[in-house]
Amino acid sequence: MAPRANWKGFLRLSLVTCPVALYPATSESEKISFNQLNRKTGHRIKYLKVDADSGEEVANEDIVKGYALDKETFIEVSKEELDNVALESTRTIDIDEFVDWDQIDPRYLIRPYYLRPDGKVGHDAFAVIRETIREMDKVAIGRVVLTNREHIIALEPLGKGLVGTLLRYPYEVRSQDEYFDEIQDVKITKDMLDLAKHIVNQKSGQFEPAKFEDQYETALVELINQKRAGKPITPKSRPAASNVVDLMEALRRSVGGEANAAPSKAPKKSRKGAAGQKEMLMPIDGKKQKEPAAKKTGSKPQRKSA
Repeated sequence: MAPRANWKGFLRLSLVTCPVALYPATSESEKISFNQLNRKTGHRIKYLKVDADSGEEVANEDIVKGYALDKETFIEVSKEELDNVALESTRTIDIDEFVDWDQIDPRYLIRPYYLRPDGKVGHDAFAVIRETIREMDKVAIGRVVLTNREHIIALEPLGKGLVGTLLRYPYEVRSQDEYFDEIQDVKITKDMLDLAKHIVNQKSGQFEPAKFEDQYETALVELINQKRAGKPITPKSRPAASNVVDLMEALRRSVGGEANAAPSKAPKKSRKGAAGQKEMLMPIDGKKQKEPAAKKTGSKPQRKSA
């Protein structure tokens, strides 16, 4: 069962139209997350919406959006007024043009979505649009409104569906000049470049995301499991920072290290189960795992210290 759609509307290529639904292609819900607690009581911290001047709590129905002209002056805008800013892309992804992927600067990429037909009708029209994009080996560029903002979206085929990647507008991308201007112009010798290329060739391979494990996430799980079991927490030693004095010597030693190293073992498979990273959070030894769907009681939350 697919998750709830973020957007529903129509995909249109000239006069060919079909109903579609847009779904998030990524998720971070399985990452470890923390709540803020009161150190003295162990209770969760609750955030309230309060009037900045009076300090009184404000009900949601009394809160409106406002654009700040300055620190003291705001222009109020109601939800109805925002809804009246009608754009065609609110309900329709209209394909404006087709481009090559290599023409899209990576800095413009935001996040991917899955696009599929919505309901039992429109599959034929969807297939025509999808296969046309596939056969032409192009990316379709359109616009879509998500969370009250219009975005550029780049569509490309993926299996039986489409992947739509949201793109930034030019005003959202900072110029590299303000960051790169102070980088010194350095002359690299051919010997240095040859040694560096040799290192690259030694490490070349195919990108396989499954080979990579989120080491920080794994360390967080181990930390939580240790604290649940009441084990002492000992800080791990950090590697000392190295100061490269002779770049050529560092390159030679890098190449020598690669050549003399034992054949690399196959990367360890991530312990993360198919159901998600949080399955690695194990019950404390000697205690039964809590049964799900337990009713809430009035007892205070329990805390464990390191």
